[in-house]
Amino acid sequence: MRSYGQYCSIARGLDIVGDRWTLLIVRELLLQGPCRFTDLKNGLPGIAANLLSTRLKELEDAGLITREDAPPPVATALYTLTENGRALEPVLKALGLWGLRYMTTERPDDSFQARWLAYAPAWFTTDADPDAPPAVIQLVASGEQAVMEVGGGQVRTRIGRAADPDLTLDGPPRAILGLLTGVIDIDLAIQLTVHGRRDVLTRLRPVAEDPARA
Repeated sequence: MRSYGQYCSIARGLDIVGDRWTLLIVRELLLQGPCRFTDLKNGLPGIAANLLSTRLKELEDAGLITREDAPPPVATALYTLTENGRALEPVLKALGLWGLRYMTTERPDDSFQARWLAYAPAWFTTDADPDAPPAVIQLVASGEQAVMEVGGGQVRTRIGRAADPDLTLDGPPRAILGLLTGVIDIDLAIQLTVHGRRDVLTRLRPVAEDPARA
């Protein structure tokens, strides 16, 4: 692990998490919880196994993750975030919110997974009408499925299907995420198939990047 050699908290932080793939490993552990090596490899399309091993060893040495041998039937090592590792969640939220401005283009070779579809609404939207009855939105993007549960001023998400959703959004990831995060308007999302109560969307308010503008 290389160092910037600067007595600066930003530089010190980047000494630990600034290498390629490192923060995405933290992302997967935040989203999935304790993971096997194969779970992480599958959640990080494009990473080489030897590089993943190197990054995990570096994170373990830095005290951001622990490695423990799980008992049967798992019978393999599980990687888990430590308290210092979990403390990176607001950092990833802030980085993801800032990165939304670069999500207007979906490249043909971009990978996409259901848990990424699930975390974005939970991290980047809020319920603007907490007194309204709870509502359920089914999201379907590139064959991946996630569920949004809106109510009580909160947005909760999970991977999977809802039994009887109030609204279903089906289309490319860019269109769905753009609509939910305020990058595009529903009237411009011509690639989306929308079934159910469109009025539910009025309850979703994108999180402001600058709290002073919220």
